[in-house]
Amino acid sequence: MKRFYSSIMLLAALLLSIPVMAQTQKKPVIGISCSIDGTTVEVGMTYVVSVRKAGGIPFIIPITTSDKEIDEYLDRIDGLLMTGGEDVSPLLFGQEPSPFLGTVVPERDTYDLALIRKAVLKGIPVLGICRGIQCLNIAMGGDLIQDIPSEVKDAIQHRQTGPRSYGSHTIMIEKGSLMEKLLGSGEVAVNSFHHQACGKIAPGFKVTAKSSDGIVEAIESPDGKFYGVQFHPEGFVYAGKKEFLPIFQHLVKLASEYSAHK
Repeated sequence: MKRFYSSIMLLAALLLSIPVMAQTQKKPVIGISCSIDGTTVEVGMTYVVSVRKAGGIPFIIPITTSDKEIDEYLDRIDGLLMTGGEDVSPLLFGQEPSPFLGTVVPERDTYDLALIRKAVLKGIPVLGICRGIQCLNIAMGGDLIQDIPSEVKDAIQHRQTGPRSYGSHTIMIEKGSLMEKLLGSGEVAVNSFHHQACGKIAPGFKVTAKSSDGIVEAIESPDGKFYGVQFHPEGFVYAGKKEFLPIFQHLVKLASEYSAHK
């Protein structure tokens, strides 16, 4: 009889441990911002696939200007990926519009900046890509160059016409930075699809990569929890180029840590 009860106790202990084990192995949820086209919200599969390949669960966050809804979405995610897209209204960073300003979507501007600011306050890690790095910089107190060709002397081409998996120009990565840890030191060839870029950098952030004409290609917070790149690593990852995957793996790692402590 004693042996029987011992077996029951062992089985109960094993069953009780299963939920705990499952919980520790749960993949973190990565919220992905989207764009809007009429009545359709959109996000590229390149972002979704990159999050999956990095070990996260992609979660598309529909565009909303409701603070309450944004808070509820953020309560359900562990990391935030801000995607590329349209130009940002210069009124949001204290400038008048350049004659070369492109399409602006006010609803998305409100949504993007609210997502970032609220995520930072909650301690949710943030990765910004292209427009995403620009919105991260604005949200934290920086501004933008509205049009590189008309504002930057001797600018190189930043809006390539080649495939998204093709590196069209090089960037120089700062030593000792998070970007060096993720991509390696020295020069790296990246893709480029933009005409705006970070101007004055937000307080507390540092520039960790630049192109040869001085355009900011990466920024990060001191703890590496909030970071962004001006190029599109998801285009490389989607095409099977694993050397850019660490940019997403870092976000997933931070998100796992956030999930474990929230």
